Amino acid sequence: MVWVLLLVLAAVVLGIVGAVAHGLFYLLIVGVLVFVVALVVGAARFRHTGRRPVR
Repeated sequence: MVWVLLLVLAAVVLGIVGAVAHGLFYLLIVGVLVFVVALVVGAARFRHTGRRPVR
């Protein structure tokens, strides 16, 4: 779970820097991609831990 939170934090920072700094629009794109990866990883972990064994 810590990795997902770190990925989201990195995505936010990259997105802010990419949106504010002149000529660094590619950081905004990288931030969005990192955010999407964090969502996929978080969903996979949530789905995996949410299952209970069938008896």
